[in-house]
Amino acid sequence: MQEAAVAEKSEKIFTDVREVEITRAIANEFHDVLIDRAESDVIIIGAGPAGLTASRELSNMGYKVLVIEQNNYLGGGYWLGGYMMNPVTVREPAQKIWDELGVPYKKVQDGLYMTPGPHAVSKLIAGACDAGVKFLQLTKFDDLVLKNGRVAGIVVNWMPVSALPRNITCVDPVAFEAKVIIDASGHDSVAVKRLVDRGLAEWKGMEPMFVNDGEEHVVHKTGEIYPGLIAAGMSVTETHGLARMGPTFGSMLFSGKRAAEIAASKIKELER
Repeated sequence: MQEAAVAEKSEKIFTDVREVEITRAIANEFHDVLIDRAESDVIIIGAGPAGLTASRELSNMGYKVLVIEQNNYLGGGYWLGGYMMNPVTVREPAQKIWDELGVPYKKVQDGLYMTPGPHAVSKLIAGACDAGVKFLQLTKFDDLVLKNGRVAGIVVNWMPVSALPRNITCVDPVAFEAKVIIDASGHDSVAVKRLVDRGLAEWKGMEPMFVNDGEEHVVHKTGEIYPGLIAAGMSVTETHGLARMGPTFGSMLFSGKRAAEIAASKIKELER
């Protein structure tokens, strides 16, 4: 029995690879993405359900898309529903987007559908990756690039830089350019607020919960806030002072689709 155990233990499983080759592979791939997406068709701030949906739609249309996310994970609040319970809901007809992604779900009652958040968000992330979307995680939006009266890019830095004492983190940010920027940063609405700081846009803040009202308006109000900048998802709610809608995600998915349609239209206008 001891000899059999030793033989099983010594059986080789993995290919030999030098540690330095692993490092080079990671660095080269990251470098390639950074160089290729330093100039994109669309940059999306935030990888929540609205941002991921917009990124997938635009990439499927053939556009070069970069998503920046300040967390080390993608998906935003879509991993959970409400009150740390992970089932998430959508109201009809948003379940049709789950059908597109192959997300299994169950009907709770007429017009209301439910699925585990991890299943929904993992399918959405995989769909964006399959479409060719590239991501930079732990990347924090810092400012906008403004040229000739329109938003032309974003300024970013490593997220950990902002968490360290200022006297040891004097690290300049870098900039990426794009034809259109989508602010899908959620409640933070970071890009819109930079415009507000400069008197170039208005921001009202979220109103109390009213699901039926909030979900309708967040889709209808998804649009261009300033030339070159589109608000999507909860950034729309915060910018226009709409009602919050809590742990139901249909409007986030539809807002992402709407933002993608508007971005594609704006790019076509620029190319005429």
